[in-house]
Amino acid sequence: MSLALTRRRAATALVTAALLLPLAACGGKDDAKDTGTGAKDGASPGGAPKAQLTVLAAASLTDVFKTAGAAYEKANPGTRLTFSFAGSQELAAQVDQGAPADALVTADTKTMDGLRGDTGTPTVIAKNRLVIAVGEGNPDKIENLKGLADPKLKVVLAAPEVPVGRYSKQVLDAQKITVKPVSQEPNVRAVLSKVELGEADAGIVYKTDAATATDKVDAVEIPDTQNAIAQYPAATLKTSKNADAAAAFVSWLSGPEAQKILQAAGFQQP
Repeated sequence: MSLALTRRRAATALVTAALLLPLAACGGKDDAKDTGTGAKDGASPGGAPKAQLTVLAAASLTDVFKTAGAAYEKANPGTRLTFSFAGSQELAAQVDQGAPADALVTADTKTMDGLRGDTGTPTVIAKNRLVIAVGEGNPDKIENLKGLADPKLKVVLAAPEVPVGRYSKQVLDAQKITVKPVSQEPNVRAVLSKVELGEADAGIVYKTDAATATDKVDAVEIPDTQNAIAQYPAATLKTSKNADAAAAFVSWLSGPEAQKILQAAGFQQP
């Protein structure tokens, strides 16, 4: 073998090693090894790129996303999901301030649309509707939206800048019902908590939130003709350092496994 050929091969090996090193560093020391599952280097057996992902998600997704996240991690070993739950308006503020995150899921399209320059193309992954949360056994006998106008009742609503607060105002205004809330909360879970703790007699929340506290609250249905439908769009964030992995997770949310989990929790098909 000539000395020139030997040098060329050595140079090629060095370049190849330099290209592969960052991939191994991003995924951990064992990622480049053959797992024996047929997965490609840097990808989980489920096919998604391995990564540590941070997902900003609407407060009403708290319980179901914990279940969905566990299912995703099981199907994609090497991927880890961290969720940050808050009101959609708070999530938007975090994105505006440059919070390090990979994906965003809001409880309305308006908030997501306001972040158009910061996200990829959003996809609606689920829908929801409103109910009236009341104490267990409905001690105040609230039967409909009109019942919330009773000045003797302590009613809590989400603040109008919060999606569920905006939906609540929409349905009350449409029925020409005036409600004077004792407080306006920063997210739907705070509204639910007030009713759970007996600090409020009633509040308007999403159907799925009321379903998480059936041992403490009852849900009074709001007829479809008087209700509002909440849409949940999901999108990747352009500042993500794990773009492919974030896109894989957002895509998975529209797939059959995630949809089964969402619908089992009471969410509607997108």
